[in-house]
Amino acid sequence: MSIARHNHVWTRVEVWVLCLTALFGVTDLLQAQTGGGARHGALEVTSGLGRKLYALPDDRSVTDARNALAAEPKNVERVLALSKAEANQRQYREAVATSTQGLAFAPNNADLYLERGHRELGLREFRKAMSDLEQATRLAPQMLDAWYHLGLSHYFLGEFDRAAAAFGKARDLAKTNDSLIDCSNWLYVSLRRAGKEQEAAQVLTRITPDVKNTEPHLFFYLSLLHFYQGKLTEKEVLPPQPAGPDDLEGELSFDTVTYGVGNWRLYHGDRAGATAFFRKVVAGEAWNSWGFIGSETELVSARR
Repeated sequence: MSIARHNHVWTRVEVWVLCLTALFGVTDLLQAQTGGGARHGALEVTSGLGRKLYALPDDRSVTDARNALAAEPKNVERVLALSKAEANQRQYREAVATSTQGLAFAPNNADLYLERGHRELGLREFRKAMSDLEQATRLAPQMLDAWYHLGLSHYFLGEFDRAAAAFGKARDLAKTNDSLIDCSNWLYVSLRRAGKEQEAAQVLTRITPDVKNTEPHLFFYLSLLHFYQGKLTEKEVLPPQPAGPDDLEGELSFDTVTYGVGNWRLYHGDRAGATAFFRKVVAGEAWNSWGFIGSETELVSARR
């Protein structure tokens, strides 16, 4: 009797497993059982630290943009809209492919080179990004974002003098305080990493009390600039840990400022302290943020 009952229960479990497998597939079933990976999409890149970095699934903006491009397949604005929607979901390989699709029919469009280069940075393809961003600056020499992202490509490769030159050109094109803040932060840190402390100090002279941000996320960079000026202490500038994986704004501020403070420690000779900050950043989920990429490149470099 006990054997018959055991066989009956096992059969029901087998049927339950087979049904779930048919509905969701083996991989999804395993993810449902372990609780891991249920929220992410495709694998985008494996970091230099060996961590697999994933996209998020499609959302409505991606599907809407994809449908709009299908209706007008040679519309550059539709291409850019889809690429940006994909990038918002960390679908960086897809965004690069979308931009490449646009360049096939609009090979001299600077916005497409900028967009593709931007996403290649997120994929840690810094040399490819540099090539695309250099092309964007040739096609549109007054495009601030092209110079800014070109600066990032040099920066993440440790080419700090060249990064400073690109960020300097971007800052020269700044028309708003938001752009001034953004470019000044990266220009300052590039010069500090290049060992040009006096030139870096000159960058801070333009960050007066009248310079205020209007875009909320640029408050993080403005706070860092005030930290570099000595107006805020390390304790005062560091934001709290993000509330969780869905706290995107909280993680962006945490990654940006924590990386900035770690960088400050680095060029003041405290490599151990810097490393501790960088490790905090790469433990998060916002792998496409500049603070995350900067922290990751430092940790990878330290292993060599």
